[in-house]
Amino acid sequence: MKFLFRSAPVQWLLGLLFAAYLGVTLKTLRWRRDGMADAEAVWDAGGPVMVCFWHSRISLSPASWPLERAQEPRALISLSHDGEVVAQAMERLGFPAIRGSAAKKQHQVRQKGGAAAFREIVRWLKDGNCIAIPPDGPRGPVETMTNGPAMLARRSKAQVLLLGLATKPCVTLNSWDRAVFPLPFARAALIWERQPDVADDDDIEAVRQAWTERLSALTRQAEAAVE
Repeated sequence: MKFLFRSAPVQWLLGLLFAAYLGVTLKTLRWRRDGMADAEAVWDAGGPVMVCFWHSRISLSPASWPLERAQEPRALISLSHDGEVVAQAMERLGFPAIRGSAAKKQHQVRQKGGAAAFREIVRWLKDGNCIAIPPDGPRGPVETMTNGPAMLARRSKAQVLLLGLATKPCVTLNSWDRAVFPLPFARAALIWERQPDVADDDDIEAVRQAWTERLSALTRQAEAAVE
């Protein structure tokens, strides 16, 4: 059965169906949007920007980014077989993937594809574009950020937006991240928060901890908003 779901034709079909479902469903959600001034200031200023949201909220993330107004996006998606389906769906929704992982540990890339992904993201950001990163992916621990995003922001001088997302009612998978999938006409919320730029002499671990706490707090706020 695993072989079947990992075949290219099946992954193509699943990606198509996933994109079609999200493309319709996200437009029906009853959105509450907070912190828009932070996001709009970044869109209007232009230049490189990195957006972080927890892995469990990937299905909601396309609704947050106005393709006709904001910087051109790419999404960091893992090289896993599940990631292939997500990557195909996101590309159909206007968010082509950079495949791999930006996670680093002790200044060495540990995850497959990490070194190439890191370099590609830096080049993409330095051209004034956007990268969307679920910083606890692809295997967790859940809502635990690696040092990768802070290192990317420091290297690329990108602006950083954290994004809390939630929807209710929804389908919650029995996966490591408890991934949520929206249901048509459900309540939904997104909350933006701009973070200070990462300077060359900033403590990366301190930045990681601060961003982790803020991203979880924003996610809890979004969840409360749809209760």
